[in-house]
Amino acid sequence: MPTPVPTPVSPATPGPESSAAKQKHGLAAGSAAEPPRPDWTIDQGWDAYTPEEHAVWKTLFERQTKLLPGRACDEFVAGMRDLPIGAEQIPDFRQLSDVLMKRTGWQVVAVPGLVPDEVFFEHLAHRRFPAGNFIRKPHELDYLEEPDVFHDVFGHVPMLMNPSIADYIQAYGEGGLRARKLGVLDKLARVYWYTVEFGLVQQKDGLRIYGAGIASSYTESVFALDDPSANRIGFELERVMRTNYRIDDFQESYFVIPDLEELLSLAQVDFAPLYERIQGLPDYEPGTVLATDRLLNRGTGRYHRAKRDVASATPVAPGVSATPA
Repeated sequence: MPTPVPTPVSPATPGPESSAAKQKHGLAAGSAAEPPRPDWTIDQGWDAYTPEEHAVWKTLFERQTKLLPGRACDEFVAGMRDLPIGAEQIPDFRQLSDVLMKRTGWQVVAVPGLVPDEVFFEHLAHRRFPAGNFIRKPHELDYLEEPDVFHDVFGHVPMLMNPSIADYIQAYGEGGLRARKLGVLDKLARVYWYTVEFGLVQQKDGLRIYGAGIASSYTESVFALDDPSANRIGFELERVMRTNYRIDDFQESYFVIPDLEELLSLAQVDFAPLYERIQGLPDYEPGTVLATDRLLNRGTGRYHRAKRDVASATPVAPGVSATPA
């Protein structure tokens, strides 16, 4: 059974840490931050981490490892066990890569933050996982604007020890390069979002987390499995490709695969006919439930409805737009 914890969410709380995963590759990467190397990699600079930064890692690591037993999937637990990742210090990417390379042929490369889409996909297509080399500040434990070393390493790297995930993410990198040329990257990005970042898997002993955005988030690790507000829906590829997601809060819907082998079948899919078939069809909102959905749990929607009610009731000052720019 999942470790009992108080539900740390309510309509009054700020958004979750998982917003850090909102654009692993995307518009926030600009030429002003471009490093000298064309692949955007930098030295991790492990020796430059301060005691305070290692202490932040320790706080995050200890509270998350206490929470995840009975919540994270077996493959995540096994990956964490077999990697040189512990509480006392931020992991050294060279040590992680030594173990990963022997298991699945992957390595971890340091980047300064968000990277352009093409750079991101090139790395994945060649089994290089770009990880931010910085760590959040003590006041940002549960919310930050871009993925840091805790999200990238704690959330993603244990799953790269699994051959199915390793092959799937490489295939996503290859597919991303094609989708970018076709102008349909938004459709493919939804598949990544609802699997690699926010995916759930059905184990024999219940639903479990395999998505990094959930596994690295103290609050969403509870919300995704326990909160009655969220929809939990059987994964169907075209459905997911047409479904928007939330970048500023918990997901309204989570998509569930029966096992990680399902991702291997996705890696073999020819997406070109799918892009053509769904072109021009309307997208679904994050909380939409369809008559054709295979529902594991139909959510109440209470959490997000309460947030919307609060937002709509908040007076807007004259001359100020009610929506963000």
